[in-house]
Amino acid sequence: MKAFFTSALMLTILAACQPQAPAPDILGPVPELMHGLMQGYLHGDTPLDSKQFVPPPPAEGSARQQADVAASEALRYLEGSARWDIAAKDAHLSFPSAASIFSCALGSNVSEAQTPALYRLLQRSLTDLGLATYPAKTAYQRLRPFLINDEAICSPEDREMLETDGSYPSGHSAIGWGWALMLSQLAPEKAEAVLARGRDYARSRMVCNVHWMSDTEAGMSVGAAAFARLQNNALFQATMSAARSELASDDLSAPDAQICEEEARALAMSD
Repeated sequence: MKAFFTSALMLTILAACQPQAPAPDILGPVPELMHGLMQGYLHGDTPLDSKQFVPPPPAEGSARQQADVAASEALRYLEGSARWDIAAKDAHLSFPSAASIFSCALGSNVSEAQTPALYRLLQRSLTDLGLATYPAKTAYQRLRPFLINDEAICSPEDREMLETDGSYPSGHSAIGWGWALMLSQLAPEKAEAVLARGRDYARSRMVCNVHWMSDTEAGMSVGAAAFARLQNNALFQATMSAARSELASDDLSAPDAQICEEEARALAMSD
């Protein structure tokens, strides 16, 4: 028995003496794919082929398409409302503004200065989540609601780009839901509020008149699939660990309570 423990101790000492792999540089320089779009964690991996698991969009005249039209029409009264304003804000995924989307749900401000790991996590994963929708978008080339109903959209500055970018599945919904899944892991005590905001974020695309209901549902499924793929990436996991520690800090500033109350009232309008 003594020999066993002696051998075990020696193995432990030898293991401790082995050179350790350097910790991942979670905040190191990252190339931009284009202005404001940071290279994702999955860059260089085999792309996730969303057209292989996302079914075709509803056929013209089908019950599912009729449900999409009815859902869109039911939200048209929100144009010009506080809920419309949130949808317009949700449409813009540029940083630093995009980092604040979940601040009220988290009860903490998210910024490059206060939560650098989480800020970087959102920046890089945005690319992975959004790009995962494009194999299906390109395959299906579905027309967006505003091209059918000829009504206003909440981000008219994006109209020209949206006219040629397939509606199904929704890239914004993939990003918003993917972020909600990440944040619900990082702050499980806030999971319900975070997931509700992720759902409302996807719904913003319908309020905005740029996506059908089934676009958002398919987008959320792609976001979940891309999030699952990210679980195998060591740098992503290292950044998640650092972000979890940031959110556990008692020193984080909280978002403005009045702004969060107004956001909650506005989001409830589209329930």
